[in-house]
Amino acid sequence: MSKTATINMRVNPEVKSDAESIFASLGMSLTEAINVFLHKSIMEGGLPFDVRQPRYNATTEAAMREARDIMGSRRKCWCKDRSALTLP
Repeated sequence: MSKTATINMRVNPEVKSDAESIFASLGMSLTEAINVFLHKSIMEGGLPFDVRQPRYNATTEAAMREARDIMGSRRKCWCKDRSALTLP
């Protein structure tokens, strides 16, 4: 059995650069960080973190619905001076 195996993957260059900077500040290379991730995944028997849809509280969900309504021109947007904002 060989000591190493090669993994080829495609990733956004900015994501790669940002990750390299973060891991360099921790004293490790991107390869070492990926190895840590893989070992931790094996120990956990899956991803070493939760993967789920974001959940927002009722206030945030209402604000998001309002923003979607405004963007869809289904609702008027009011300025601070209480004048209606004309949407395109």
